[in-house]
Amino acid sequence: MIRSLYSGVAGMTTQQTKMDVIGNNISNVSTYGFKASRVTFRDVYYQTSRAVTEATASKGGTNAVQIGYGSKIGSTDVNQSTSVMATTGLALDAAITGDGYFQVMDGDGNIFYTKAGMLDVDAEGNLVDINGNFVLGVSSNNMNQGASSQRIRISLPYESPNVSSASDVINGINIKVSSTAENQSGNVSFNFASSSNLPIGQKAEAVVSSNAITVTLNSNETFDSITDLENAMNDAIMAANGGVMHPAGSFRVDIDSLAAFDTPLTGEQIVNTNFGVASGTVNLPKDLSRAFSVKSVGDAFSYSEPMDFNITVDEDAGTCTITAGGGKYSATINKSQMETTGSVVLKSDTDDDNFVLTFPNWNNMKSYAGTYTAEDASVPSAPAKNLGLGATSFALGGGTEGGAQTFADLTGVAIGYNGVIYGTHPTLGTLELGRIDLATFDNPAGLSQVGSTYFQKTVNSGEPHLCIAGEDGSGPIAGGTLETSNVDLSQEFSDMIVTQRGFQACSRLITVSDTMLEELINLKR
Repeated sequence: MIRSLYSGVAGMTTQQTKMDVIGNNISNVSTYGFKASRVTFRDVYYQTSRAVTEATASKGGTNAVQIGYGSKIGSTDVNQSTSVMATTGLALDAAITGDGYFQVMDGDGNIFYTKAGMLDVDAEGNLVDINGNFVLGVSSNNMNQGASSQRIRISLPYESPNVSSASDVINGINIKVSSTAENQSGNVSFNFASSSNLPIGQKAEAVVSSNAITVTLNSNETFDSITDLENAMNDAIMAANGGVMHPAGSFRVDIDSLAAFDTPLTGEQIVNTNFGVASGTVNLPKDLSRAFSVKSVGDAFSYSEPMDFNITVDEDAGTCTITAGGGKYSATINKSQMETTGSVVLKSDTDDDNFVLTFPNWNNMKSYAGTYTAEDASVPSAPAKNLGLGATSFALGGGTEGGAQTFADLTGVAIGYNGVIYGTHPTLGTLELGRIDLATFDNPAGLSQVGSTYFQKTVNSGEPHLCIAGEDGSGPIAGGTLETSNVDLSQEFSDMIVTQRGFQACSRLITVSDTMLEELINLKR
């Protein structure tokens, strides 16, 4: 009976230990990278009250009579199976989709192994886990070497400072607008406009915002050169910026054609995008100007000498013939067409040159018959002198302050299947920032749990085998993903019920043994 008491106590102790393990598993059902444990029991030892006897010629052999003393914990085994992967959307989260462990090192140089890949970059550029311990692998300057256990330090190349600029081809001329200060403040949208509402004496005005600058030029003011234009627009930008220079410095306008600005241009011509031919003019003699006028002049008009006009009226034929420019331009109108005033196209016989002339009615026309010569020369048509800066919005970009770049300067980051950490920089492009290397073990079940989802090598786990993710039997890494706990709640609750009943049965064993002892003591009465 004394033995049964001890067996009951031993059974309660082991069942309680198993319940402790079950409770730990259930409490870590939401712990990323957690591996569930199980408990196995074994019997303790036995008291032999009768030894084994060997069979003889006269008597058969007998088995031993042994009485056990209960149970004790045989092992707590860690289930190292891979669990479900959960997508988190965080670029520096990582999960190993197979065998292998992340390597981390604490401040004392101790190396631990974990499946929990909640990673981050500290202020010094070190890749660390959620506990602040260093994640191991290789940094960007050692990417060509094999798997390693070095601290991963994120470092970016030094970037040379640049001014912002934007270029475009307008009417065959390469035009470039740029800032002069090496910083990001010049990365703005730069626009040109013109207006006749600005007062004479004010060449330009500007509107400045955090991401755009609009310069309006006075249509009625003349700009002698590109330098004159730059001075006017920079003065306007400074005035719009509260009287201080823009953070991007002053702005420049460069063109690759000196002929485009070889003569002074008005604000309208600098902005205007009409690159056609500007029509010429025809000067009429004073005697004709009372009844005739030039309605329009063709784009190809090229006559530049004093222009003579000849008007011939033929009463018998009922026609009127008008010639100009020594007969180069001519038109014939009949009497019926001249019942009222109208207009006629005087065409050139040699090219497409023409102009439109208005005329009086037939009766008045007869009084103008004769030859007349204009006192001033006509002005020929000519291509427009427009520069066309208003044709587009110049999106200035590429302006940087330069200097040493940090993790904060990246616009994106990702972890590849092989553990390589990629960073995207606005000007440096895609960079390889380092590589997370893994460790595998001959007997991962032999690792020792030390808390914080860490494992530590033991003599039974064997030494770690370092490898690049996805190689040498290790699983690839999934970025933006974490491995969930592999706790099976249905199994844990089933084990909990069995454990509860086992504990209850062991307690009943003690109760019954106590009752039997009580009966034994009562025999004395």
